[in-house]
Formats: sequence, structure tokens, C-alpha cells
Amino acid sequence: MNSKTKVIIAGGGIGGTAAALSLLNRGFDVEVYEQAPELGEVGAGVQISPNGNRALDHLGVFNDLARLSSDADDKVIRLWDAGTTWEMFDLGTEALHRYGYPYLTVYRPDLLQVLIDAVRRKKPDAIHLDKKCVGFTQDAESVTLNFADGSSASGDILIGADGVHSVIRNGLFGSEPAKFSGMLAWRGVIPLDRLPEEMSRPRATVWVGPNGHVVHYPLRGGKLMNVVATAERDDWQVESWTTEGSKEEFRNDFAGWHPDVQKLIEAAPSQFKWALMVRPPLQTWAEGRVALLGDACHPTLPLLAQGAVMAVEDSVILGRCLEQYADDPVKALSQYEKTRSPIANRKVQGANDNIRRFHNAAFKTSETAKQFIDSEWSREAIIARYDWIFRDDVTTTEI
Repeated sequence: MNSKTKVIIAGGGIGGTAAALSLLNRGFDVEVYEQAPELGEVGAGVQISPNGNRALDHLGVFNDLARLSSDADDKVIRLWDAGTTWEMFDLGTEALHRYGYPYLTVYRPDLLQVLIDAVRRKKPDAIHLDKKCVGFTQDAESVTLNFADGSSASGDILIGADGVHSVIRNGLFGSEPAKFSGMLAWRGVIPLDRLPEEMSRPRATVWVGPNGHVVHYPLRGGKLMNVVATAERDDWQVESWTTEGSKEEFRNDFAGWHPDVQKLIEAAPSQFKWALMVRPPLQTWAEGRVALLGDACHPTLPLLAQGAVMAVEDSVILGRCLEQYADDPVKALSQYEKTRSPIANRKVQGANDNIRRFHNAAFKTSETAKQFIDSEWSREAIIARYDWIFRDDVTTTEI
């Protein structure tokens, strides 16, 4: 494979643009097809752990993104009703020393824009908008992607980076319905000047409760506060990031929570809700000249802060595999799956396991909460859960 080898990518989100950049950096010809009429991400925060920043540095965009990120002074756990506060051991503060890269909190649109800009520097016309994928065909020599407007695009390889509702995944393996997790998440981004002074400091906070949790942390150098609030409910099962709920509904889900949580709810200019769904891990990510990437093959609950990171890491391994197995694209995609699937599935399971650490009956009283936090949120417990993740290096992983 060389610059004449064409890779077509379905999806122009974080995963699709990261994959495009990884491949363009290696001399492949790349075309990205995005169904939206314009590029953009939802206004929300994303956490980029050291392993993710290592991968972004490999792609050449880490420094640009770091300039747009935020650092929290500290991290605390607070009890849902009493507001009891425990200083939380923060592996992120030691990140640069232990892992060589920091732990950053980033505005999702900033991450996408940094990737888009880097792709366009390599190939100005690589990204095509308003191209809704409806299916594909492949043979021994090529792949053709078909669009809703009747047009099509052909290439040597197709990467499905088209998210949790992936058309490419359904075309490869059929449609399997997701299972509702029993949780609904609210998200909002709040300008810091809308919060009381005592709540506007650059601190990352995790509120824990018997049937819900709230996470908030600074973005954009402390100009914004990202809020994600998760409640256990069974009457809303729409998996969409763009459905806006009412302030009243948001309040009802967190009735009885501490006044500081109520202040966050009231300060949010808008509040979007989405049902958290779970899917069984895919056993196969690739077939022939077609492979999946990111949420299309390993969607995860947002409880380990690795969703966006995994898509970026997939992109690095994909590029390395296609470069290493240059004469055999089918083998290259198979090795990509073989290399990434075990660790992605382990992270998805880790996110599932974290449900009980954020939602637990022990949080009904301060005494039982302290015992639980001493056990599950101690230095030793946090290192055991996250150290292997932060040390993972997709730039040197054996493929």
C-alpha cells in the first residue's frame, strides 16, 4: 500500500477524523464522508487520560489541544445529600511524572476541531459533508460506500467510524438491539460566571448517591464548567445526545440532593438528556476490506472516561497495521481487530463495573459512605483500576 491506496471512512466525528489523520500521516489517500451538513460536536466535556494524550501526540495534535484544555486544582468526592467532602486521590496529578503525559479535560468541539484542522492541513478536500451512508458493497478488490442522495464512493478499504447507530456495523453483522442500562444522563456546559464564587474554582467533583451521581469539572482554561448528572430511571430510553429536557425534569431527578447540585441545575443554560444503553461486545470488528472503529464496535458507558480515548487509540493501531501489513489489507484489518479488541472490551467492562462505585446503597449515610469510599476510592484501589489504562502505549504495542 502507498499513497495510491484509498481508504474511505464513514463518519466525521472524533474517531473518523483521528483515523483519517493517522492514515494521512502514513501516506494513504483518505476520504471522509459525514452525514451532517456541517462538522461539529455536541457542547460537552471529555476527559483525555495520559494514554489518550500519548496517542494524540503520535498523531501530531497534542500540543494544539493542550493549549485549549483545563487542569483541575484537585479532585473531591461529595455525598449526594449532606455534601460531606472527601479529598480524592487523583492519579491525574501524578500523570506527567508517572506516565509522561498529563490528564486533560477538554471541550469536545475543541478536540474535533483540532483533528479537522490537522486533516485539512494534510489534505484540504478530504472531508465530505451531507453524505449519509445507507450501505456498502465489497469484493476481492474494492469497497463501495452508497449514500442516501444516490451517489457512491469507492476505495480499497472502508472504515466504519459512524458511531453507536453504525450503518457499517449493521451491514457487516446485522442489527442487534441495545439493552437499556436503567440510567439516564443529563449534560450541560455552564459559563463559570453563572455559578457562585465558591463553586467556580477549578476543581473536579464527583457527587455519589444511592441511585445517581454527578460529575463536574472545568473546561477551556476554567471559563466553562462541564456537568454530567446520571439518574436511575426506566421511563426514558432514547439514545440521543441532542434531546433537550426541561429544567423541571432535571430538578425532579435530583430532588433532595445538596443545594450545590441544585445550583448547577439552575445555572445550566440548557440541559440535554440521553438514555445510557449497553451492547454486548462484538466478537468481530472486521470482515474482508471493511472494519469498524470507535463507538461503532465498542460503545461504552461514560463511567471510565475512555470513550473518546479509545477511538483515538484505535486510529493509531489502525494506521500502524495498515502500514505494517502493506501488501494484505485483509490481514491488516484482522490484526487491527486482534490487537485492539481485548483491551477495548476490558475497558467497556471496567465502565460497567464502575456503576456500583458511583451508585451504591452505602451512600445512604455518611458513616457507611466513608467506609465504602475508604475501600473503593482509596489510593490503592484507584491505582489498581487505572494504572494499567494510563500506561498502555498504542505507539509501541506489538502488532
